Amino acid sequence: MLGEYPIKGRRASEIAADIERAVGSGHLPPGSALPPLRELAGGLGVNPNTVAAAYRLLRDRGVIETAGRKGSRVRPRPVTTPRDEVRIPVPPGARDLSDGNPDPALLPALGPALAAAAGGEPVLYGHPTADPGLLALARASFEADGAPPGALAVCSGSLDTIERALTVRLRPGDPVAVEDPGWGSLLDLLAALGLKPVPVRMDDEGPLPVEVANALALGARCLIVTSRAQNPTGAALGAARAAALREVIAAHPDILLVEDDHGHGMVDLPFQSLAAGPDGVPLTDHRLLVRSAAKAYGPDLRLSVAVGDEDTVGRILGRQRLAAGWVSHLLQRTVAELWRTDAAPVAEVAAAYHGRREALLSALAARGIAARGRSGLNVWVPVPDETAAAAGLVQRGWVPAAGARFRLHSAPGLRLTVATLEAAEAVRLAEDVAEVLAAGRGGSRPV
Repeated sequence: MLGEYPIKGRRASEIAADIERAVGSGHLPPGSALPPLRELAGGLGVNPNTVAAAYRLLRDRGVIETAGRKGSRVRPRPVTTPRDEVRIPVPPGARDLSDGNPDPALLPALGPALAAAAGGEPVLYGHPTADPGLLALARASFEADGAPPGALAVCSGSLDTIERALTVRLRPGDPVAVEDPGWGSLLDLLAALGLKPVPVRMDDEGPLPVEVANALALGARCLIVTSRAQNPTGAALGAARAAALREVIAAHPDILLVEDDHGHGMVDLPFQSLAAGPDGVPLTDHRLLVRSAAKAYGPDLRLSVAVGDEDTVGRILGRQRLAAGWVSHLLQRTVAELWRTDAAPVAEVAAAYHGRREALLSALAARGIAARGRSGLNVWVPVPDETAAAAGLVQRGWVPAAGARFRLHSAPGLRLTVATLEAAEAVRLAEDVAEVLAAGRGGSRPV
């Protein structure tokens, strides 16, 4: 049944696992229709309720989707094929602008910080799970940026923190308001957790307030906002936009508010908190502000610090103790040492990335192409046909990231990582983008 692939299993878990293996191996490609419940149940000799339970497991895992009378089919982007693994091959000699990595030359030397971290006392079972020095630095940073006080948690990166928060506060099927276009890994995570993304349109200053209001009115139980260096568009919250969003959020105090400030330490725009009003009182009962070390200090430093309400953070830490236990204190002390000693170069790093973005944006604008990139490592170029535009750039020696990795309902585009792009390269890249669009293999339009 289902073409050449014979689904197997007697129990719901076995049937679900067999279908998921087939999706992961490519035997059931995205979009494949699954048999009706009764048809599959008859073929396997099981009760239709068993197949229904299997399909429910697969929906909760983000592998399949159901469209009423149209039946169930493999999702266009099943969680067994993460978006970040769907990349355009990089031909020999081509310039890879798709990876989203920071510039290695702008990352601090880790040797001295690691040596200082290794000089501390060994951490044993029963010791505090978080390094006091790191917590003190994080608390001071959060307070300086106007975040409401709360409990602190140390996790293994932004996505790890967000996953833990979603797991302890939401249930499969709950709607979550997310930026569109937005972080592909986050969209994959929502699917894996069985959560329903509610796309929120945005511009250079972040989510549009009316879109957020609509999403929350539709029942979204969580709002996730990237404060600065939004991936893929480079959007960053301004003061006026943040104030407008706070008004919307204040009308929904029961939601979980997640602020992702992964750009901390490598952007030149001030942080704008959404969590509290002018009086400093939190706007929601449940909130979390996350800052990671990946972009400022390197992706291999898998560490983030978050501040949030006591209940949410307490649940996160409780689940963490049952699983990973804690984040390596060697990593925690290393990040704390970098935080203490690397404060001065932050402005230099931010200025370097700002200059590289502006070089490309200006070169594109001079050729009539309206791209976006207010902060961070990337520039977003709207196009009407991602496949054709990407192919045209690859032919000219540039490998972009296709916007499909980041989009739900928003218009097509390409993400160009400019972290290592030199000024001369920016001019040449802009000329090639203009040629591709002028040749009719793509075109610029607003999103």
